[in-house]
Amino acid sequence: MEHYLRLIGLALAILLLQTLFLPFVSLAGFLPDLFLPWIVYVALRRGQLEATVLGFAVGVLQDAAAAQFFGLAALAKTIAGFLAGYFFNENTTEQTLGSYRYLLIIAFCSLAHNLVYFALALLGVETEILSSAVRLTLCTTLYTTVLSLLPMFAFSQRYHTSWTRA
Repeated sequence: MEHYLRLIGLALAILLLQTLFLPFVSLAGFLPDLFLPWIVYVALRRGQLEATVLGFAVGVLQDAAAAQFFGLAALAKTIAGFLAGYFFNENTTEQTLGSYRYLLIIAFCSLAHNLVYFALALLGVETEILSSAVRLTLCTTLYTTVLSLLPMFAFSQRYHTSWTRA
């Protein structure tokens, strides 16, 4: 029960950061997604089922905060959690979290997430949907992946510190 209360608290904290702080650090109007590195982390630690459910839950929470296209973030984050779960291997979790593989998994899941999200969000817009969706997808994916360097370095430091003690 305590585990789930921590998840709820962390989800609310990330939502506050995502909605209140991140608009101030946008680059050319692009924002990173703080939920994706967390969903990938949960997928690598706990497996596909928990990451998929977490993706859906935080997506619904994000949809409720955004009040537009309700269900779109839930769908995209569920897909991201499901895909991230394929990289779960309890024997290599620490090595994956502290290496470039973590970034590659985030980039892959972010690419899938953003492609679904922006392709569906831009349906019905008069501009060319494909080029806009690809541009938004690539820029947001790159920003999210670069931002994910911070937790990767923290995991790397923790892994190498624990490895040298053993």
